[in-house]
Amino acid sequence: MIRRLMIANRGEIAVRIIRTARAMGIETVAVYSEADRGALHARVADRAVCIGAAPAAQSYLNIEAVMKAAVDTGADAIHPGYGFLSENAAFAKAVEDAGLIFVGPTADVIEKMGDKREARLIAAAAGVPCVPGYDGDDRSDERLKAEAGRISFPLMIKATAGGGGRGLRRVAHLDDFDAALASARREAGAAFGSVDVLLERVIAPARHVEVQVFGDAHGNVVHLGERDCSAQRRHQKVVEEAPCSTISTETRARLHTAAVDLAKAVGYRGAGTVEFLVGSKGDIFFLEMNTRLQVEHPVTEAVTGLDLVALQLRVAAGEALGLSQEDITFTGHAIEARLYAEDPSAGFLPQTGQLERFDLAAFSGRVDSGFEGGASVSPFYDPMLAKVIAHGVTRADAIRKLAAMLRASVIAGVTTNKAYLLDILASDTFTGATHHTGTLDENPYKPEVCGEAEAAYAAALRLYAALEAVPMRSLAGWRTLHHVPERRTMEMDSKRYPFTLASMRANGGWRIVVTGTEAQHDFEIGGLRGAAISGDTIWIDTPAGHVVARDVTLAPPEKTSKAGNGRLTAPMDGQVVAVAVKAGDRVKAGDLVCTIEAMKMEHSVKADRDGTIAELIAVPGTQVKGRALLARIESEGD
Repeated sequence: MIRRLMIANRGEIAVRIIRTARAMGIETVAVYSEADRGALHARVADRAVCIGAAPAAQSYLNIEAVMKAAVDTGADAIHPGYGFLSENAAFAKAVEDAGLIFVGPTADVIEKMGDKREARLIAAAAGVPCVPGYDGDDRSDERLKAEAGRISFPLMIKATAGGGGRGLRRVAHLDDFDAALASARREAGAAFGSVDVLLERVIAPARHVEVQVFGDAHGNVVHLGERDCSAQRRHQKVVEEAPCSTISTETRARLHTAAVDLAKAVGYRGAGTVEFLVGSKGDIFFLEMNTRLQVEHPVTEAVTGLDLVALQLRVAAGEALGLSQEDITFTGHAIEARLYAEDPSAGFLPQTGQLERFDLAAFSGRVDSGFEGGASVSPFYDPMLAKVIAHGVTRADAIRKLAAMLRASVIAGVTTNKAYLLDILASDTFTGATHHTGTLDENPYKPEVCGEAEAAYAAALRLYAALEAVPMRSLAGWRTLHHVPERRTMEMDSKRYPFTLASMRANGGWRIVVTGTEAQHDFEIGGLRGAAISGDTIWIDTPAGHVVARDVTLAPPEKTSKAGNGRLTAPMDGQVVAVAVKAGDRVKAGDLVCTIEAMKMEHSVKADRDGTIAELIAVPGTQVKGRALLARIESEGD
């Protein structure tokens, strides 16, 4: 029996594992980095241990620190969650060598299936069809480029130790291959410690369908159905569902059989996922096997009624699975949406900051999150804030419930992709289930443009907050006069809106009339529902998206210019991973200057005008703050 379980992870998955462990009477130990001091997962566990500095390499990826925490707290089992060390064979072996229980497959299986090249070979030997490509021993740049020409374009460069969309690049032309290969190797090396890659032909259009498998140490293996993860952006899953509603009974059976055959071939123990591409004619191609719990496991739990973490813990403790394939039934349809701290209107740039409001609605479903109001979103980890899951009798029912939960959720302080998720759920391609893995990238998101009305509402909220902060004192025989009109200037999306505001008491709150240059706006405000104010910044959360406005009434006028000012700054907190220029170089607008990594993704910083690199501050390997100066470009006439 497992008595004390340490969770070698953070955020929502750590909280979710703690919830099940507690229900099973198992004591829990959380680990946290200095950046996560006070984080939700560290507070809800029975014990919590700090294992290092904020960068994951110094904390959540530090095997020695994690093992020391387990031994020091007397844990007898470790659950790795997903990400970080969950598919690290050396970590699983360290746990086994210490005499502790690793909640997952054996180190040998993780090593075999964690290498995408070896996994392809094992799958082929088991009779599972694989995507055509190159997975030979010679993985030099020269050989890979030659093989790319043979495979033909478009193709995928895929890190052999990869996952989560990192170390993955789609290449459309031979001329782009060298740069894509260098980028994939760099990202893979930073994320997984290995720069090895393989090549695969692009199967398009295709659906990404994965099968949940479960095995025990007694040779039993079952599948828990499939999930459709085709709603992806840049190879990152955004919306997942179970079951897949577009495949035939025959294709479904082939997927399930192939997944179980592969799991049996490697003697799989615990929860695992076998991922496939399904072509337009129903042909299936093996992609990879994830030897861990998946982010999207809640949709499988919803349609099967099973607790996958509870099954993991029982199997890890040596128990038999206790389920035959005939025991597993499927009911209804479930959909999960990943809520990220990112700005869809700015190229999905990850966002950091403090969650002034974080009220997620779970009235018709489930919410898994590692955050709460007042928490800070740091640049060191994945930008996912929560998973919102709905289960319905039909797919349409699940879509309606999930959309209602997202609309009712209130988030302020950090921009999220909530409006983008709602846009996906309402799209004809998603509701009609005609989308494929390339649909989201082929149909760029077009956010609603916020204008004067939104800026006026922000101005009214700003004035309301100021009025409520000053208590009204009534004097007998005196009548309170209306508030003296004020002038305010609000800035949204780099545009400034000057307003005149007048206020009066109404229905226990305030009625504020905002008069601008184009129209008059009349607001009755009884509370800051769906909004938050910090300093001069106002966040408003609406079903159409986030509105972020600044009160710039006292700010000096800004000079505008079509050309950039030559001051290149960091788009967010992150680490400089590459610099493409040196001081004195001539650059043109749009040229790459440096690359920043934040929240496990790379972001390019490009020249905003033609000129010369007069000053270069960016240095590879250094951590920078958002808006920090990286380089300065001088043009003639400066």
